[in-house]
Amino acid sequence: MTRAETLALLRLTRTEGIGPLTWRRLLGQYATASAALEALPRHAARRAAPFTPYPAAEAERELDRLEDLGGRFLVWGEEDYPPLLALLEDAPPLLAVVGDAACLHARQVAIVGARNASALGRRMAEELAEALAEQGIVVTSGLARGIDGAAHAGALRTGQSIGVVPGGLDVAYPPEHAELQSALAEGGAVVAEAPLGTAPIARHFPRRNRIIAGLSLGVVVVEAAYRSGTLMTARLALEAGREVFAVPGSPLDPRCAGSNDLIRQGAHLTGTAADVLEHLPDAPHPMPLFRPMTPQTRASAPQAAVVTEGAPGQLLDLIGNSPVAVDELLRRCHLSPAAVQGILLDLELEGRIETLTGNRVVRSV
Repeated sequence: MTRAETLALLRLTRTEGIGPLTWRRLLGQYATASAALEALPRHAARRAAPFTPYPAAEAERELDRLEDLGGRFLVWGEEDYPPLLALLEDAPPLLAVVGDAACLHARQVAIVGARNASALGRRMAEELAEALAEQGIVVTSGLARGIDGAAHAGALRTGQSIGVVPGGLDVAYPPEHAELQSALAEGGAVVAEAPLGTAPIARHFPRRNRIIAGLSLGVVVVEAAYRSGTLMTARLALEAGREVFAVPGSPLDPRCAGSNDLIRQGAHLTGTAADVLEHLPDAPHPMPLFRPMTPQTRASAPQAAVVTEGAPGQLLDLIGNSPVAVDELLRRCHLSPAAVQGILLDLELEGRIETLTGNRVVRSV
């Protein structure tokens, strides 16, 4: 991919109001990011606040800084993008990586858990990660305090580990893990969705968690309280068809309440690496709703279909305040799939509808 197209993809990704699903629709209709950027003003003519594409100079600076760090962008739909992550409906359009990007294609197991973990929990995470890495499994986690940090440290003793950070690649979080983050860049990889220089805030962590779950064939939970971010990662893993494992803990320790409950709900009870390897699949269980778009299919993507007058209003009338599947819209209207996709893209960019996971749409409030 040329530098010009990479910059165009970066600008499209960083444009406020363009999420992963809209990003895919735009590339599906216009084939290139450059063409999609040129079309934004036309699509957004009816929006109250017009789109402001991410400045070209800012994109240049971000790409230069990433290259100075020894990193690069992985683009959804390209061959070097992590294949399991690509199956998520809301997979990051661009993923910044520093380190060995090849390990993102290896068999991965995530080990996650409490930040205020017990000494026993940290030891368990460390030894489990060390044993899995020794068997050629790449251990993925979120570089947080507690269980995450212990898992990374254990895995690096015998193999590779991947750290998924909630902010920019150049921001060590927590600060005391700066050395560990550097070690991961040397002995594995560090990846981020957020722009360089981004300080982690609360809304970044669920997005980080979906990447951890999406990269991995299975997620091992070591100590997790009820309503914790760790349980969110486990839920996201289940939704993506990944295996969930949990290490049992004392029923008297609130840090183990969530992980013990996962076992009651059917998660694999785990005490050793053998317990994980025995149930680790070769691929996610369900068929994905979306397949990764290859460079060939992107290049041959159809241009906008001819839409008859009145068709947008006809389609909008079929969309209410409750989510409706796009397949259902196709059955109820007399438009081609290409025409429906084009109209939906217009309506979305105008702010009149929202696209949801599961290939569904709903009217904007």
